Amino acid sequence: MPDRLTRLVEPVVVGMGYELIGVEFDAHQRTLRVYIDCERGVQVDDCSKVSHQLSGLLDVEDPIPGNYHLEVSSPGLDRPLFTLGHFERFKDALVRIQLLSPIDGRRRFKARLLGIEGEKVLLQDGEIRFDIPFESIDRARIVPEFDNIKPKGSGNGE
Repeated sequence: MPDRLTRLVEPVVVGMGYELIGVEFDAHQRTLRVYIDCERGVQVDDCSKVSHQLSGLLDVEDPIPGNYHLEVSSPGLDRPLFTLGHFERFKDALVRIQLLSPIDGRRRFKARLLGIEGEKVLLQDGEIRFDIPFESIDRARIVPEFDNIKPKGSGNGE
């Protein structure tokens, strides 16, 4: 369903001047999430405009049976990664990945993203490198790192 929904909403989002980061449908919560971005950053008004346009399209096309909620938002600091291009773009980031089925007995990884090689996502977890087939990834997000933040009272006269 996400691929079909992506093909449906992408022309609207791009036509409005935004980048479509990705689409998620949470069947349990009956929520369709559409992540958008743009160079100047995404504001609440941007989300509202896109939501309004998508609501009309989704009402006409009716791609999801029954009632559901539509959420349009920026990707945030813990931005989701949907495409191989995203994995290449955020090379060197710390990521959290959940797989559809285990690899080497693991379904969850929190590791450094090394980039991509063909259709594989490369991760470094300590001394171990993992080559994860892209199609086996259920979901992936960047883990925000705040190494440069100094606590108050750190000797800066605060």
